[in-house]
Amino acid sequence: MKMTKTFMLVGSGLIAVASINAWSQTSEPAAGSTQSGAAPATEGSAKATRQANRALSKKVLHALSKGGVATSRMNIIAKGGAVTLAGAVTDPSQIDKATAIARSVPGVTSVKNSLTLKEAGQ
Repeated sequence: MKMTKTFMLVGSGLIAVASINAWSQTSEPAAGSTQSGAAPATEGSAKATRQANRALSKKVLHALSKGGVATSRMNIIAKGGAVTLAGAVTDPSQIDKATAIARSVPGVTSVKNSLTLKEAGQ
């Protein structure tokens, strides 16, 4: 009998501790509601970041085209100033040329060149 009462007492204590933790968590949604007001600002900055990345990709693409690099089989991916050149070129000299041109574009912080060499008919 004493053992059962001890377990009941310990169980009641655990329930009390759990309810105190649960009580402190219920106040967080009130703080979360003020953060949900900040969520559109985060979404707006994410949208602005995507737009900036797209604009940088277009700048690099334009610079490559203007510099004489064939861009028809090429993808330019920009993320926060880091640019990845992916795809294929027909002339091996265009691989190094593309890297040099991409590095010269304002806003580009690094260039990863993943270009491959493909024959014109492939």
